[in-house]
Amino acid sequence: MKQWVIAGTLAGSLAVGGTLLAQQPAAQQPTTKPSTPAQQPGTAEKQGDQSSKPAAPKPKPKRASTAGGGADAATAEHREPKAQPNTAAEPTAADAAMALGTVRIPRAVKADGKPLPAGSYQLRLTAEESKPDAAGASEKLERWVEFVQKGSVKGREVVSIVPQAEIKLVQKDAPPAANGSKVQMLKGNDYMRVWINKGGNHYLIHLVPA
Repeated sequence: MKQWVIAGTLAGSLAVGGTLLAQQPAAQQPTTKPSTPAQQPGTAEKQGDQSSKPAAPKPKPKRASTAGGGADAATAEHREPKAQPNTAAEPTAADAAMALGTVRIPRAVKADGKPLPAGSYQLRLTAEESKPDAAGASEKLERWVEFVQKGSVKGREVVSIVPQAEIKLVQKDAPPAANGSKVQMLKGNDYMRVWINKGGNHYLIHLVPA
């Protein structure tokens, strides 16, 4: 009878002890994780690799295209040769003979190397072109003119035809009035110049004193 009592008491004690152990919280396990990044293995090596790599280049902003084809069109337009201004037109003197007017020669001169006495002459432009001595000169600007007196040709000489737009580049003196003329000795008395302004052209004749 006593054995049964002791056995029951031991069984109850064990049951109560098991219950108390089940109710106690589990003991916290100590953390072994390092508190700083430097204590973590492999962290320093990763940071060293990232700092040694060069930074990626930033993309360049694209320029906005300009109107009318953009920068390429502007460059192509700049390379194209610009249009050059036209040169002065050649004189439009008549191809056939035409009267230039009447002039008075105050003294004896030579025309085409032949004597031409002093007096009044009618000047008549011919269609015959002169062969210019200067290289590159236009034959249309050099024509023969006749000195006519009482219906007879007394002499002839070469006349230079200068357009109105170019006369200031050739002669510095004041030109005669439109459809007018003037005869004058040049400086040094080496030449006598006959100057006629007619039809938008200037006709210049140089005679040698006899």
